[in-house]
Amino acid sequence: MKHLKKVAVAIILFVAATGFVNAQSKVAHINVTDLLSAMPEMKSAQAELKKLQETYKADIESSMTELRNKYTQYQSEASAKTKEENEKRAIELQGYERNIGEAQQAAQQELAKKQAELFQPISEKAMAAIEKVAAAQGIEYVMDSTQGGGLIVAKGKDLLPEVKKELGF
Repeated sequence: MKHLKKVAVAIILFVAATGFVNAQSKVAHINVTDLLSAMPEMKSAQAELKKLQETYKADIESSMTELRNKYTQYQSEASAKTKEENEKRAIELQGYERNIGEAQQAAQQELAKKQAELFQPISEKAMAAIEKVAAAQGIEYVMDSTQGGGLIVAKGKDLLPEVKKELGF
């Protein structure tokens, strides 16, 4: 009878250990940042954003040059103008500065809006591919192994190669 109990306990421990090993095999990781940066769509989106950023930068630099030229002109003519005219010109220059600051803020907001608009479909496509590969392999949990992403140990299966293959690159 004691021998039967020992065998039963051994079988239970074996089944529990097997279940534990199987549960561990249903966890995988992927570096989402690496995946997104490797996607061709991301590269073209980043190029588009850079082009837009350069356009805004050129416009703002042009306005800054115009402001500096006016400032230099008004400064050189200040002695020949009345106090009221100089005060009016100072207010005008402050208005230009304010407009440039507002233009910079608007440009930053537009860039952020465009970035979200461009990156959202790319991110959704990557997440759909991750879910598809994980489902096909019976993986229940996929952790983001991006540095600082909260993952301490990444010894599990890395899905990056399969997800890249799923996306066709």
